[in-house]
Amino acid sequence: MLFVYRILINLILLISPLIIVFRLLKKKEDYKRFKEKFCTISKKKLKGKLIWFHGASVGEILSVIPIIKVLEKNKEIKQILVTSNTLSSSKILFNLKLKKTIHQFLPIDTNYHTKKFIKYWNPSAAIFIDSEIWPNFITNIKNKKIPLILLNARITKKSFKRWMIFRSLAKKLFQQFDICMPASLESKRYLKLLGAQKIKYIGNLKFSEIEKEKTVLKASLKKFFKSKKIWCASSTHHSEEKLCGITHKKLKNKYKNLLTIIIPRHVNRVRDIINEMENLKLRVHLHNSKKMIKDNTDIYLVNTYGDTKLFFKICKIIFLGGSIIEHGGQNPLEAARYGCKILHGPNISNFKEIYYLLNKYKVSKKIVNQDQMIKNIDLLYKNTSNSHNLELKIKNLGDKILKLTLKEVNFFINKHENK
Repeated sequence: MLFVYRILINLILLISPLIIVFRLLKKKEDYKRFKEKFCTISKKKLKGKLIWFHGASVGEILSVIPIIKVLEKNKEIKQILVTSNTLSSSKILFNLKLKKTIHQFLPIDTNYHTKKFIKYWNPSAAIFIDSEIWPNFITNIKNKKIPLILLNARITKKSFKRWMIFRSLAKKLFQQFDICMPASLESKRYLKLLGAQKIKYIGNLKFSEIEKEKTVLKASLKKFFKSKKIWCASSTHHSEEKLCGITHKKLKNKYKNLLTIIIPRHVNRVRDIINEMENLKLRVHLHNSKKMIKDNTDIYLVNTYGDTKLFFKICKIIFLGGSIIEHGGQNPLEAARYGCKILHGPNISNFKEIYYLLNKYKVSKKIVNQDQMIKNIDLLYKNTSNSHNLELKIKNLGDKILKLTLKEVNFFINKHENK
């Protein structure tokens, strides 16, 4: 089965330049760095121990930042390599300005590219995050006897069924991991069925708290927001912004000073969102605009990466996107840490255990249509009780998960002698 996969991935390699060009036109690739996906090395490896983390996108990378920050203080570790597939994740990492940590885009998973990549970086440990399973990388990492960890592993019912179609390949790959640390009990069960040998459930790493945002809004902007009745729609996807725009129009009949903040999941969609809002006769102000914000602004559209927490600090009513459409939802923990009340759609399969906890504490609530969104935002304006107790519980649980996860990670880091 691995042989068949290698033929298929080489066929994909042949058409990959066309895919890259298309993504460049859509501004989803870095035109200076896209060659990294063909294993062009743009960073220099330092002598000494290097730890490699790989995650697909923003959520996966953010989940391991607390671990990376601890490892940065380890004098034996000279460099930390983080790879990902998306432009947005590279920007997040750049903004953190970590001293030992560098970023590269993950090369296409051909046998040739993976061997070249592993030979150059020669990591002391390879840590894959969430559901990133790349057959050639995994095989060649283990051929080099490098410790391999699957961290915060997430296997859903849907992905499990897909893996079971290729049962023999799945078993061969999941057996390669020295340890799998699932994000949920459901994932633990599926990992065992897929053939993983050593599984240790500690908890979802996304409970581990990242430092609260130190950056603050400009005083003039903060004053403007205080004069408004605000709510925020974060990590929205196509069609969800229109829902928020219509909600704004209906709520404004009651709250004349209403301001809706929209933070799209992908900022490259900003022009389309502006057009949608203007079609609804709504006035839009962009976050990075140098123009003074007008008092009659309806929609404050955040078109930058890494500023979400700024708005969680000032907004206590949050709608989390990717949940009305069939996307699986977005991680609600960050909003919960800031004491926000969270509304979400029915499609939250990626974070159902977290939402179960938040729903239990009445911090989040499911909505299924626009009428329910309007009704619940209105109710929350009338009752904005804080959730500091939950914030503390999340922090304590996160600290415990981080401590135990670090213990396991350090064991495997120290297991491999640097060459």
